[in-house]
Amino acid sequence: MLQKNNSVALIMKKIFISLIMFCIGHFVNAQTNPIDILGDWVNEKRDAKFNIYKNGNMYYAKLIWGKGSETKDVKNPNPDLRNRDVIGLVLLNNFIYDGNGIWKNGTIYDPREGKTYSCKITIKDKTTLLVRGYVGLSLFGRTETWVKTN
Repeated sequence: MLQKNNSVALIMKKIFISLIMFCIGHFVNAQTNPIDILGDWVNEKRDAKFNIYKNGNMYYAKLIWGKGSETKDVKNPNPDLRNRDVIGLVLLNNFIYDGNGIWKNGTIYDPREGKTYSCKITIKDKTTLLVRGYVGLSLFGRTETWVKTN
């Protein structure tokens, strides 16, 4: 009987800790200001820097620095755009702030592949973003961590 009581106590303790963590996480996200996303961010490979800005009620990001081998958008599916410079390209488009530290309904263009993906941005804290590009469902994608530089 003592072992059963210990098991119940352990389960209750785990539930209590999970509830506290959920509340803390919700409180942190509730404190997110939509302008926290604005500014310069570097990707996790540290080979590209982006400036996130707001135009109207939508958010965008342009590439302001990069180490890529191509200086032109040579893999763009539109032949008329293949001669444009990669630096200065708006790669994140049409994001709407959804609340709770999430920007959604946007797209991300990858000039290395010449492909555009659906994208969602989640702010982890004031200096860390989780940028998730995906095809179809968010489940089928990749998340990259960006760090604020200014």
